[in-house]
Amino acid sequence: MNGVLVLDKPPGLSSASAVDRIKHVLGIKRAGHGGTLDPIATGVLAVCLGEATKLASYLLADDKEYEAECELGVEMDTLDRTGVVTATRDPSGVTREQIIAALAKRTGDQDQVPPMYSALKRDGVRNYERARAGETFEREPRRVRIDRLELLEFRPPFVRIAIACSKGTYVRSIVGDLGTDLGVGANMTQLRRTRSGGFTIGQAQKIDAIDLGKLVPLSQATSLPIAVTPAALVAKIRSGVQLPLETFEIKASQFQIVDESGALLAIVHGEFGRIIYDRVFAA
Repeated sequence: MNGVLVLDKPPGLSSASAVDRIKHVLGIKRAGHGGTLDPIATGVLAVCLGEATKLASYLLADDKEYEAECELGVEMDTLDRTGVVTATRDPSGVTREQIIAALAKRTGDQDQVPPMYSALKRDGVRNYERARAGETFEREPRRVRIDRLELLEFRPPFVRIAIACSKGTYVRSIVGDLGTDLGVGANMTQLRRTRSGGFTIGQAQKIDAIDLGKLVPLSQATSLPIAVTPAALVAKIRSGVQLPLETFEIKASQFQIVDESGALLAIVHGEFGRIIYDRVFAA
């Protein structure tokens, strides 16, 4: 059972718990996910089964898209509805035009400060553990890219927005920054991931209605270029033989090698005129 299951994660489950549920339902031991979603979030979660677990790190690097709802006028310590209220203000003066203008200023490459309550580690301890213990600490900004921030609906005091962003972007922080820009504060009340890399919400399956016929094959799970190799070289590739780079008519710095049937054999990169194996996949 090798491939990527595109799951529509339900609310209330962490990504790890969702993977555990799938392992139990399918009766498998090897599974992992390619991009964390908070328990309150729903939507696209790429679950890697069997040999696809070797692809998880590639999926983590993919861009993401979301739809988020936020409440103006209420600030939370977690930046979402699961936290404790830290401040309230009257948001009645906020206009649709002000929201659109504030969103436009937050697009592009930028440094983003992660939420206090996050799974990032500091000296081996996760931030949310420190925050729950009442500790206050500095958080290093991280470089992110926000390609799209669009207002979908304004139903005072609630705002629904669409986001397209790079890996590692915290939507809760986007919402918190929006509240700051508008001068009234805000917290995230709902979050739904609609795309993760090449996986979309349209192909996502419910956790209680999994169709294994819809698994994404290994060779289609990443956006890496593909080089097809003849049958005569398959055994050498599976054995990790460092073949000349010119064997493969491809100029990409990293690429996939598949056999004539389309089965993924390896992910490699070129170095000193030969291929170097990053991942090798079992038959």
